[in-house]
Order: sequence, then C-alpha cells, then structure tokens
Amino acid sequence: MKTKLWIVDKDVDNLDSYPQIIEAASILRENETVAFPTETVYGLGANATSDEAVEKIYQAKGRPGDNPLIVHIADYSQLDELVEEIPDTAEKLINAFWPGPLTIILKVKKGVLSQRVTAGLNTVGIRMPDHPIAFELIKHAKLPIAAPSANSSGKPSPTTAQHVLEDLNGKIAGIVDGGETGVGVESTVIDCTLKQPVILRPGGITKEQLEEVIGQVVVDPGLTNPKDTRPKAPGMKYTHYAPNAPVYLVEGNSDFMQEKINEKRREGLKVGAILTEESARAIDADVVAVCGTSRHLETTAHALYDALRSFNQSDVDIIFSEVFPLKGIGLAIMNRLEKAAGHRYIIDEHAEK
Repeated sequence: MKTKLWIVDKDVDNLDSYPQIIEAASILRENETVAFPTETVYGLGANATSDEAVEKIYQAKGRPGDNPLIVHIADYSQLDELVEEIPDTAEKLINAFWPGPLTIILKVKKGVLSQRVTAGLNTVGIRMPDHPIAFELIKHAKLPIAAPSANSSGKPSPTTAQHVLEDLNGKIAGIVDGGETGVGVESTVIDCTLKQPVILRPGGITKEQLEEVIGQVVVDPGLTNPKDTRPKAPGMKYTHYAPNAPVYLVEGNSDFMQEKINEKRREGLKVGAILTEESARAIDADVVAVCGTSRHLETTAHALYDALRSFNQSDVDIIFSEVFPLKGIGLAIMNRLEKAAGHRYIIDEHAEK
C-alpha cells in the first residue's frame, strides 16, 4: 500500500474547504485508515461503525485485540447517537473541557459502533478534539472516528507526521501532516459510568482541573499496579511508549544518577539519559535527550515522546530517566515513563525520605 501525504496549514482561513481535508475525509468514508494531528498526538483514524475499517487500525498498529479504542466526534449531536445516557458529571466535564484533551467513558448504545472499538465492553470512550485539522476532518467525514495514536503498538506515540511515517508508512492509506502537536501526551480518560468518577489514564487535563469541576476524582489503582484484567481504556494493560533500548527510572539526586551512569559505562555500555534542562547541566551521559524544564512540566510533556523516539536514532544500550512529581501534568508524564520502563526503578535507598 502506498501511503499518501497531505500537507495542511492548520492556521489557514479556509480550512473547512481545504481540498486535502475533503480528500482525506472521503478516504475515511471508504473505510480506509488516515492519520491526522490532534492537540495531543497524531491519531490513526477509521470509521468507528465499520468492523472492516477498525480492523485495519489493529492490523497497521499490531495492536492487541482487547485494547479498546477512543471515538472522536466533531458535533455534540453525535454523542446522543452513540451512548445510552450522559450523567451529570459527564455533562459538567463536557461543558468545561470539550473540545479538548478529555476522553469520557460512557455506556455505549448497542449495535451502533463496531465491537472492535469497544473490545466487547458495554462502554466506550469518546472525545471531541480541539485541533482545527482533526475537527474539520471528522466533520467532513460525517462519521464517528475511532483513533488510537498513530504508531506501532508499544512504541512512543507520534507528535509529528514524520514519526507516523517511521512506524506506519506503507501500512495506512494516508497521513494529514499538520505540523507538530501541542500537548504531547494523550487525552485524560475518565470513567463516568460509576458513582465515583475514576481516571483510567492521566493526560492533558489534570486531576486537579477535573476536581475543580466535579469534586473528588480517584485514580484507578491499575495505573500503578498492572493487572491482567481486561482494560477499560487504552494504555492500562500493556507496555507502551518504549524505545528500543531498556528504560529505567532513577529516583535520587543528580549525584546518584551520575553514579549509575558511570557504573554502566564501566561495564562498556553506552548510556542515554532523559533529563530536564536543569538536570542536563549537572549530569553527563553518552546521549542526552533534554526534555523541557522542571519549572514548567507542560514543556516536559510536550517533548517526552520525541525524546523517547530520539534514542532509536542512536546506539545506546540503556536509558535512564529522572522522575517527576505525581501532581498536575506530572502524573501523566510518570504514567508514560512507567509504561516505557515496564515499571523498572533504580532507587537511592540512602536518600532522605
């Protein structure tokens, strides 16, 4: 299969009539797969009502069959067509954060979506993207669009069209190149089918922001204690976001990380490190991926996947990453890093608690 590339400027005035958008939307209606930018990462879209179309997502990504997909919409009326009910908590979150990087889990209407989307569950995650290209593409397709991240399953999510090409060239019908994405980590997923709303995946909307709107929100314990049960949202069960070399999370000060780097160098290994601008001034590794600043962790989230992918262009044998506080966007950053590392930590046991 030849993958077609459309280059689109998201800031043009006539985006709603852009021929590249219209052509890409027509291909979606033909039950083919098209990658496109959202405000979080690039998504791999297909008609969410078609088993044939959704199966092409799983095939292109090599995605496990029990990993459900998020459905993207561009009109609020589509929500009523897809779900049984919209609880008050969901209504408040929609009013506060849509369009935006928030996916809401709701009870799905039977027989509307492909069961490949829901992975056989009676719920579905839905969001309305806040990106002009994604919005116009979905609007022109006149379909609910299933769209996981546009990468090979388990690899770092793509934040540029080039990342998509590296993983999926020749496996999908087309890519809409709208430049670099913004947030850098995927949407927050919150389950609103329960009396107590539960975050199933931290992301672009923080726990603190959610609680300002609906009160107390809990974080699913499965995020920190991987389970073998069937996941209700993408990213809950499998290792994700991993570069080719193994990743370890280093919990300790700069001297401790430098010590661990030097140990591996003495063993003859080439060491990579994921560091903020501040830490990079104090730590020496063979290959350093500078990942934003600790003063503004939004910059770290934005740069995270590009940093992880960058190591695949080098021949490092092992990667160490610093860790981040579990609050605000830091919760999403650590969720992605723990997935990339397979929850492997190196902890300074002598550090002050």
